[in-house]
Amino acid sequence: MSEWLDEVRFDGSGLVTAVAQDAETGRVLMVAFMNREALAETVQTGRAVYFSRSRQRLWRKGEESGHFQVVQEVRLDCDGDVVLLQVAQAGGIACHTGRASCFYSVLSQGRWMPVDPILKDPEAIYGK
Repeated sequence: MSEWLDEVRFDGSGLVTAVAQDAETGRVLMVAFMNREALAETVQTGRAVYFSRSRQRLWRKGEESGHFQVVQEVRLDCDGDVVLLQVAQAGGIACHTGRASCFYSVLSQGRWMPVDPILKDPEAIYGK
């Protein structure tokens, strides 16, 4: 039943890179990591679950912010070492900074410039 999981090439730490992409627009929302358990739970529940390297535990996207990701499709790259999640992003905010995407800065004249607006103040999302 989990033969599909055996085809995923997890790294030496037991992780695989996971890219979350907006299923409607194609915009890359974020990049995170998944371990075997996170990937299995994602497929089972239809909601994105990642592995937080800083907390060393499963991170159910939206567990604190409410900005969960409903998974529409799961793809595996040709090398088997990157998972692509096509998602519907709840609330339109994927980034902890309150922006739609974690990729909100553009390199311009040798500097990273934020070009996407903050949709919601992070303090209003997470509190202090």
